[in-house]
Formats: sequence, structure tokens, C-alpha cells
Amino acid sequence: MSSTWMSSTWIRTSTVAITAFAAVAAVGIGATAFDPYAAGSQDAGRCPQLYVSPDGDDRGNGTQKRPWASLDQARDHIQDLGLNHERKMRCDIVVNLAEGDYPVDETIEFTEKDSGTNGHQVIYRSADGPGKANLVGAEPVTGWEPYQDGIYKASVDLDAPFYTLFVDGDRATTARHPNRTSEDTHAPYLFSRLIEPEKEGVRDQIGYNPGEWDETADLGSYTSWPAQVTIWSGGSWSWFTDTVPIKNADIKDTDNKIILDHWTRYAMINSRSGSRYFLQNSLDFLDQAGEYYLDHEAGELYYKPAAGSMDGVTVMRPTVTTLVDVKGDSPEDRAHDITFDGLGVQYSDFVGWYRAGWISAGDSGEPHKYPEYDRQIEMPRNRFGAVTLENTSNITLTGMHIRDTGFMGVYALFANDHLTVENSLLENIGADGIKVEGGWPGEGDLTHAHTFRNLSIDHVGELVPGDASGIELMGTGDNLVEHVNVKHSARYGISLESRPEVVDGEQYTDNNTFRYIRIDQAGLDSGDMGAFYTYGVDNQEPHPVQNTVDQMVIGDVIPDPAGAMPDSGTRGVHMDAGGCGFAFSNVEVGRTTDQSYQSYDCNEVTNGNWEDDFDATRMQYDQIGVTADFPYPVD
Repeated sequence: MSSTWMSSTWIRTSTVAITAFAAVAAVGIGATAFDPYAAGSQDAGRCPQLYVSPDGDDRGNGTQKRPWASLDQARDHIQDLGLNHERKMRCDIVVNLAEGDYPVDETIEFTEKDSGTNGHQVIYRSADGPGKANLVGAEPVTGWEPYQDGIYKASVDLDAPFYTLFVDGDRATTARHPNRTSEDTHAPYLFSRLIEPEKEGVRDQIGYNPGEWDETADLGSYTSWPAQVTIWSGGSWSWFTDTVPIKNADIKDTDNKIILDHWTRYAMINSRSGSRYFLQNSLDFLDQAGEYYLDHEAGELYYKPAAGSMDGVTVMRPTVTTLVDVKGDSPEDRAHDITFDGLGVQYSDFVGWYRAGWISAGDSGEPHKYPEYDRQIEMPRNRFGAVTLENTSNITLTGMHIRDTGFMGVYALFANDHLTVENSLLENIGADGIKVEGGWPGEGDLTHAHTFRNLSIDHVGELVPGDASGIELMGTGDNLVEHVNVKHSARYGISLESRPEVVDGEQYTDNNTFRYIRIDQAGLDSGDMGAFYTYGVDNQEPHPVQNTVDQMVIGDVIPDPAGAMPDSGTRGVHMDAGGCGFAFSNVEVGRTTDQSYQSYDCNEVTNGNWEDDFDATRMQYDQIGVTADFPYPVD
């Protein structure tokens, strides 16, 4: 069956339209088909209630007595019987998932055909409470045997490689040099050195000092599974991190350089410093408990347990990069009116090469009104999250527990409106907790009117520290962000971004409201930043107020000293490169290494604690952060 979504629905003043479905063939209707609307059914005329259980069977009929085993089967049943057809849907359809784990070895996909109609929702809910029904994008690794030096190994089926690993619910560290000082930090680092005076701008070679690492280590040079460099490219600029495969290492006394397979975002050296980096993904680096190495070609996984034994240790290897994908056919034909209520979403994969955006304007190879935006937007190969949305309207994620992801937690790409994420816990996220990324500026206001409410977002940027943010909004406006806790980020807590070259009105970042926000432990590994950060939002005078921030508390923004971060300081609020047109009220900032508040003279501030007349009695501390009815325990 197909649907038609009126083109007017995706402009900023849209309302959700009714989807017109074609007649539905009676596909799959037979002895086991369950249609609660059908004449003669004991449930005829009632709101459909369908059931899924880890102990179910997809040959069942989706009743409480004969539940299915998979969410996919429930989705297909609704579509096959046309339960969400506009001529049939008279109330919400509820799919009840019983408590337990649901393995996901292929992404669960929803399209415009799975939408609610007539103003009703198709709801997939954890029937036994928030987080109890858990979608698991990983499978256990078993059969461990001792290898050497306290290291164990196991055979793994490698139809596809994987780029992160989870042990007893925590992310393991890819074997690396130098070793981490703690599981909460990326430090310490090596520093790149200048290879030759004329090579200061080089982006595919890292100079090193002899003896900094074991030059006999196997880097997998010129193989399909090489070692990697994770680097804050740009010398003293601690702005973005690249993870890049190593082509080879030239260890001659006169060279001492590592040659990379791809260019990094910035050059390795600037006048103030070399770039911080570490090496990873070699068995020769596996010398610390908690580290792992995958021998992809041999199909063997190596891990060094802290207890000296694998007894009782659970190791999970990811099977997918995205667990749930909601994608309409086009911006004019969107998936809509689908709710995910209380589901757990756990474990997803990363990639073998990551860089934030293209290096230069126009590098995407596509003509755009503002080609500079190439440098901001994720490259196509990296456009995914554990939950990914594109071409959607009125999608709701409520009571969710999203954790242990390889990349984004929730990623809303291009055309989406009225996305709601609320009452949810996101933790141990590879990149951003929530990222909304519109299209190129000046080419259509594709994403807007989202609500992010009552959220706890803890430990973000575990694999991509350089662009980490609890919530990152790009090219999107009319959004409400309220009652949010963000804790433990290498870089930002919350950010709103476009490009400073963009003419006002074509960056689509206006009319955003941020209130009752708490940010703690941001800027742990970066500089020249703010826990609350904007970039290129309002670029021309007279800078009318178009975004507001009220009732925000930012704790200490202090980098980990072991990281030896060489950049300029950390800030509470940083309005960067055209970050104008904001009204701030009732904002308190803890310790920083630079200013509490840095801005051009183009924003309004009322009652900020960096001002002499700050009045703490105007702070509504009891309302800042998640509310008392937040469904998960938080610190």
C-alpha cells in the first residue's frame, strides 16, 4: 500500500495531514491472522492491542495468548491487514512488547506505510515498564580460551567487521598506545611533530619522535584491517577528532612519520603546537586490562579481562549500526504518527574511518547555495544513529533507554518535523546523544518544531570526542529544549549551529527555546568551547532576539589535565562566529579555564552570575534538570 503526503506539510507552518492509502489486498490473512476490527472477532471495534514476547513465535497471531517473537512481525501484520488504513483506523494501535531482550541483527525499518492515520498513532510500547523491552543490536561472543599474558581469544563469525565492543555493559577499549589513564578519559596522548619546515600544512602524515611507540608493532600496513590513529587534528586546535586508518609507518631515522589512508580535517601542526593523537587497533598494543583487538582476517577476537579470567564475563559484539530506522519515501511523503514508548535500544556499531564533514567548501561534489556547509554536515557514510529518522513528521520517542551506541543515539537527518524525545535516558553514546541535522542552508527549511524534554544524557562522545554534544542542533528552528541534564562530554553540552557565511533567514536556526537546563562535566578534553555553544547562528545586524535561554546551570568546565589540552580555554557559554540574537536570563556557571560567558556585543543577558548584580534567588534550582517523575534513576 502507498501513501501520499501533501507537499505543504513540511513547511514551517505545517500540520499533520491524513494519509490516503490505496485499497489493501488481503495479504497474509489466514488461519493465524488476527484482525481486531473484523466482523465476528471478539475484539471487533475495540482499539487494536497486539503482543510480542521474547518467548513468542512469529507463527503466532499476535494475541496475548499467542504473541509474536519480533517487532518486525507486528509491523508487517499491521501493514498487511491494513489496520492503519484511513478507512479502518479509529483509534491508536498498540503493540505491547513484553519484558526481555529482542536481538536485532538487521535494522528494523519503518516507512510511510507504517504511519498512523486519522489523527491516531501506531504505538510500540514496553508493556512492563520503561526500558524493560530491550532491542539489542549485538550478539554474545563465547568460547574464550587463554592466549598469553592474561589475554584470552575467541573465534567470531565475521561476515562483517565491527568497530567497538561491549563487556559487561561497558565499552571496551580498542588496544591502543599510549594506554588510557582511566575508562572515563582519552588521555594521555602523543603529540605530532613537524616532519619538514615546508610540511606544516600536511594532513596525511604524522611526524613522531623515535621511541615514542614500539616501531616493531604490527600496524597491518597495506592490509584490509590496518591500525588507526585517533587525532585532534589542527595542532593546538582541539576542535574535532578524526579516526583514520594507517597506510604505513616510515620509520627511517630521517623520516619517522606515520602515513594515513585519508586526510584529516585539519593539518597536524600549527604555530603553537602539534596535534594530540594515539595509535590503536594492533594486537601488539594489547597490554592493559579492558582492551581488545579484533583480527578480522583470522576471525579471532582478543580481550584482556581485569579479573584475569573470562568466567562470568559477558562480551557483546555489535551487529548493526542502526537498530531502528524511520524513513519516509521523500520530504513530501513522510513517515508519521508513530510512537516508541519505553523501549530499550542497546548496542550499535561505529566505523573504521571517521571525519566530521568534508575538508573544504564544495568537497561534497554537489552544487549548493552555501557550499561552506560541506564542512559542517556529516558525510553520507556517517549519517546514522542507533535510532535514525529521515522524512518524518510527528514521531515520538518517550520513556526510552538508549545506550552503548557506536555513533549517535538519536539522529534526525534532513526532513523531519515535530519530533518529540522525552522522559528518556541516553548514556554511553559514541558521538552525540541527539543530533538534528537539516539540509544545506538556503535550500528549504526541512527540519523544525521538535521537542526535547525531560532527558538525562550521560557520557557522550566516547568514540567521537571532538564533536561530542548531548544535544546538537544544526539548521533547525522552532525547537523546545527543556528539563535536560547533560553530563560528561569531552566537548559540548548543548550546541546550536549553522555557518557564519549564511544570510539571516536562510540558516533556519531561529525561535529556539532552551530552559531548565543542567550541564555538568563538559569540555573534559577540548578547548575554545562552551558547555552551551553556538556557531554562525545570526550573522547580520541588527541581531533581533530570536533564541532564548532561561534557567540554566553549568557546572565546572575543566579539562582533564592528563590530556595536556593546548587550546585556548573552556567556557560556560560561548557564542562563536556569529552567535548572536540570543536572550540569556538566569544563568549560573561554575569554574572554567577562560570566561564564564564569551560573546560579541549582540546578545542580551539578564541575571548571569558573571555579572556583579547576579541574584541567586531568581534561580529556580528545583526545576532545573529532569523532573521528579523522570522514569529512570539518575545521579
